[in-house]
Amino acid sequence: NEKGIYKIMIDFHSHIIPAIDDGARELKEALEMLEEASSAGFDGVISTSHYMENYYEVSQADRKAWLNGLQYGVEEKKLGLSLYLGSEIYFTDKILNLIQEGKASTINGSRYVLFEFPMNAKPINIEDFVYSILSANYVPVLAHPERYTFTQEEPEIIYQLANQGVLMQSNYGSIIGQYGKKAQVIVEKMLENNLVHFLGSDVHRPNSIYTKIEPAIHKIKAIVGQSEFDKISHFNAMNVIRNERVEVEEPEPIKLTLADKMRMSLK
Repeated sequence: NEKGIYKIMIDFHSHIIPAIDDGARELKEALEMLEEASSAGFDGVISTSHYMENYYEVSQADRKAWLNGLQYGVEEKKLGLSLYLGSEIYFTDKILNLIQEGKASTINGSRYVLFEFPMNAKPINIEDFVYSILSANYVPVLAHPERYTFTQEEPEIIYQLANQGVLMQSNYGSIIGQYGKKAQVIVEKMLENNLVHFLGSDVHRPNSIYTKIEPAIHKIKAIVGQSEFDKISHFNAMNVIRNERVEVEEPEPIKLTLADKMRMSLK
């Protein structure tokens, strides 16, 4: 069974805890998503519920309790999945306070911090933000760089951030056009230029991405090959979970050709 070959993938980005953000709405839905994750070939899922001040603010202790409940459900169903706690922290200059006060979570208690930018507006103080995280000895990981309108317009920002020490997590759905042509072209370019370090489903609902993982994997492997795919789908995430160093290849600048730009302008 071909799926068996893949059964080591770790999903770096998911919204599986029910009723605390825009992800799973109830326990039944969360368990359905985890069944799909197991069938799709994952053996680990990192829970990265949104943490956004004044909006999504469920504490680390409460999310941990939820995750333990989900892990119990996973074991009852014999899904063979390990669940890990994290957050997808919305861009804020208070990010270190949120982590230190036990509000938002790093990935599995490690030095690695998953954060997201506003979708449609470029924040002004990105460099200061990255510098503050790095100088506090954390490693910033940017969620789905291919999806922001400002990185789609200026993909060199992704390269600059990688050079400053930001690691990049892309979504499986991007390569199969789930977020439109622009995200698809940018993620292809990122894969070609050593700019993807982790892969995540960013799952919010059953029957959305886990059921389409196979075509996404084939497209990603066609660009990076099997051993690099194993790194970005499994080994790098494993290093994060163990709080070990992630070895990265030298990133290359993204250069959009005329053909790329034409594809990006298609609906």
